[in-house]
Amino acid sequence: MVGLLGRVTGTIGPGLVGEVIVRIRGGAEHFLAHPAPGTGRIETGTVVTVVEYLPPRTVYVMAAYDN
Repeated sequence: MVGLLGRVTGTIGPGLVGEVIVRIRGGAEHFLAHPAPGTGRIETGTVVTVVEYLPPRTVYVMAAYDN
């Protein structure tokens, strides 16, 4: 999971639990998402990188590309 790319489907931010969709195991799965430490708000549609995975369905993410 760590290092995979995903797309934000529900806004992520400090105090907000968002959602991302990640292509994995030949399909796409949704995960609850939190911002990685030091990361601010991440808007819907942003491509993100998974930096930490907490089974079964929680990830910490940061923006994959600088804007």
